[in-house]
Amino acid sequence: MKQTKNIFFNLLLLLILAGLTHLLAAEESDSLNKLFLSSQSDTVKINLLNNISKKYFDNNPDTAIIIATSAVNLAEKNNFKTGLAQALKNVGIGHYLQGRYVEAINNWNKALVVYTTLNDQKGIANMHSNMGAIYFNQGDDATALELYLKALKIAEAIHDTVRIVTSLNNIGSVYLNKSATYDKALDCFFRALPLSKANGDPYNIGLVTVNLGETFYKKGDDSTALVYLNESLKYYENTESAPYSLNYIGRVNVRRKAYLEAIATHQSAFEISKKLDLKLDLTQSLVGLAQAYLSSGNNNLAILNFKAALEAGAPLNAVTEMKDAYQGLTNAYANIKDYTNAYQFQNLLLAIKDTIYNINTDKKLGTLQFTFDLEKKESEINLLTKDKEIQNKEIERQKLVRNGFIGGFAIVLFFAGVVFKQRNRISKEKKRSDELLLNILPEDTAEELKTTGKASTKSFDSVTVLFTDFKNFTQASELLSAEDLVAEINSCYSAFDKIVTKYNIEKIKTIGDAYMCAGGLPVSNTSHPVDVVNAGIEMQAFIQLNKAERMAKGLPYFELRLGIHTGPVVAGVVGTKKFAYDIWGDTVNTASRMESSGEVGKVNISGFTYELIKEHFQCDYRGKIAAKNKGEIDMYFVSTNSIKS
Repeated sequence: MKQTKNIFFNLLLLLILAGLTHLLAAEESDSLNKLFLSSQSDTVKINLLNNISKKYFDNNPDTAIIIATSAVNLAEKNNFKTGLAQALKNVGIGHYLQGRYVEAINNWNKALVVYTTLNDQKGIANMHSNMGAIYFNQGDDATALELYLKALKIAEAIHDTVRIVTSLNNIGSVYLNKSATYDKALDCFFRALPLSKANGDPYNIGLVTVNLGETFYKKGDDSTALVYLNESLKYYENTESAPYSLNYIGRVNVRRKAYLEAIATHQSAFEISKKLDLKLDLTQSLVGLAQAYLSSGNNNLAILNFKAALEAGAPLNAVTEMKDAYQGLTNAYANIKDYTNAYQFQNLLLAIKDTIYNINTDKKLGTLQFTFDLEKKESEINLLTKDKEIQNKEIERQKLVRNGFIGGFAIVLFFAGVVFKQRNRISKEKKRSDELLLNILPEDTAEELKTTGKASTKSFDSVTVLFTDFKNFTQASELLSAEDLVAEINSCYSAFDKIVTKYNIEKIKTIGDAYMCAGGLPVSNTSHPVDVVNAGIEMQAFIQLNKAERMAKGLPYFELRLGIHTGPVVAGVVGTKKFAYDIWGDTVNTASRMESSGEVGKVNISGFTYELIKEHFQCDYRGKIAAKNKGEIDMYFVSTNSIKS
């Protein structure tokens, strides 16, 4: 009987192999069949099937799964655990390559059990590392890190330097996801570097050094970043990994204002990517080229390359690169005063930012779904493996318990539901109350008010105050209905709110068609003069774009005067019924005079503010200008083309 089963199984495997011969080279196919037919040992056949399955990982993962599953069945039949572990691992890899992560995890967990039975430490480490990659891809950094650390611990215990390097790189990649853990990433990469060099594996040396370069770039240490990025090129030169290193070198050179070097480097990355048909790297190279041209002042070449990047990136759904291209096109068109195109790409930028947000949300939801599916699958497996008699007894016991407590449980459930509903309602009301409070007060002030019942008045030695005013508000309001007028004001002020939030500026209030905000409070900082000037430039750019769009439609439009001054203020909350956070002092009055003494489309600043921002912006001296109740004040116009990113 056993012999009959073996003959049948061998025929089945031959049929599988025969069906796959068209996928292999003729010589390889013949040699495969001969080897299989001549083999008398099932263990040899299992190993053969495992080796064959690996050949299909790259081009046909489903076929790899079919062959590896045959190896699993034969290995279980012969109790050949080494072959079984490898076969389960291969089945998992096939599912992983297809994006079927639950199935991959389940097979790797089974393989882990077998490797543990065999005390195969290398296999155990391998499974931890593989499963870590799935959780990393799912955005679950905590679980990924836990598994990678387990793999590292085992690799160090058995002195497997190749796997130590792999684990350290994986762990470093997790830490590189957050700026707060960059130093931990560096520690991992520095530990991996000498080991990878001792092994003499060019790929791993290149991987470690490019990771080091990227980390130092993100930390802002450009000189050190270049050292490691250039070293990675020694091992990656003219390979499919080279563009990644080259594009980071280009970014560093842009930040160092070495524009010619940056352009040459991104161009090299582009040529390698094109030669090797690396579509994502090609898109990234074009974005890098465009950013280098934009930073160097060549707006036309920047526009050309940003558009080429969009064309290359759209089929890949490369949303990060497309976002950078839309941002670049918005700035480039604004630089050449083509506000219609600038506004168009600004809208596309806002849309794709929403897309990226949704992708990140979907990824988080996908992680939850993945965990749920995995737990469900494990529960199903556990249920199937339990002894039937135990299950029946448990069912009988549960019936008795259910009949005895169903009434009491229903009552408890009812009251629990009431309590939960009430708590949930209170929680929602509290959240809404907090959100409303934060809409009218700074966060620190709101917290102080909630904690102590009052908010203390504070003095600030240096705050930058910005005022805006619509010049032709009265004329425009006469041509608009009340609803349209309010809608247009709301549109402008909503855009201003986004801009001040971007630059960490506190909105103080609106007074009719005037808008007031201040930087450097309620938490003091040293960047507020530059932040507020940047915000002022963006406000004027928005109004210019809005004007162009409304003119094209034949609609009334607003024009904007804007003034800025820096100095001391007193800030606090006034009122008992409707709280209002406000600021007082001569600085506020002077900032208001900067606005009224300004011109449409300009950012008018005082001489005092100029001294604080002159290293960051191009400014034109206006002379001493008479300001109401202030006498003559030195004033400057900031160039709207000198906005800093």
